[in-house]
Amino acid sequence: MTSRHIANGQDIPHGPAPELPQTAWAVLGLLSFPGERTGYELKKWADSSLRFFHWSPAISQIYAELRRLEERGYVTSARSGPEEPRAKRRYAITDAGRAALDAWAAGEGGPVVLKHPLVLRVWLGHLAAPERLRALVEDHLALTHDELAEVRAALARAREEPRWRHPVVALRWSERRLLAELELAREMLTDLDHLPADGRSEDRCDGA
Repeated sequence: MTSRHIANGQDIPHGPAPELPQTAWAVLGLLSFPGERTGYELKKWADSSLRFFHWSPAISQIYAELRRLEERGYVTSARSGPEEPRAKRRYAITDAGRAALDAWAAGEGGPVVLKHPLVLRVWLGHLAAPERLRALVEDHLALTHDELAEVRAALARAREEPRWRHPVVALRWSERRLLAELELAREMLTDLDHLPADGRSEDRCDGA
């Protein structure tokens, strides 16, 4: 797919996005919003937004991707002047970086990879006491309630900034996902309650 990018008033066509790790695109995406940011600021923003629907890379990963992106000419950086008590390096996206990001954003989403530690432990429930499984699900419910509160706080902040209208849509999705996660966990408790006393389901099939 060929997409187009506007730079300096020119409509620039370009080809497919280059091969880069998902983390690189996430970091470049954070820089696509107006303003320059330090690696630490990018990490804070990832923690308050990206982690609710993708993941939040470690600060070391962010700096590694910033170096990779700068080598490709997708970002530029500059150290702060003597007016700041501590020198900081701020990063900004370049026209080439925005063009590459446009091409990547126009591509296909790809499959969703789900790794759910709680469900894996319940799948191995024959190795645990029933009360332990219930405690795991109840802990998960509590953690999910806490995360839902954090998403709603992030959503309230995003709604205050008109330029973040698309992050608002992503955070609304995160809110709905967590509400669904709460319902699924409650149903899992019900399913556990309906298991026979020996912990084996009567309708269990081989390999299930």
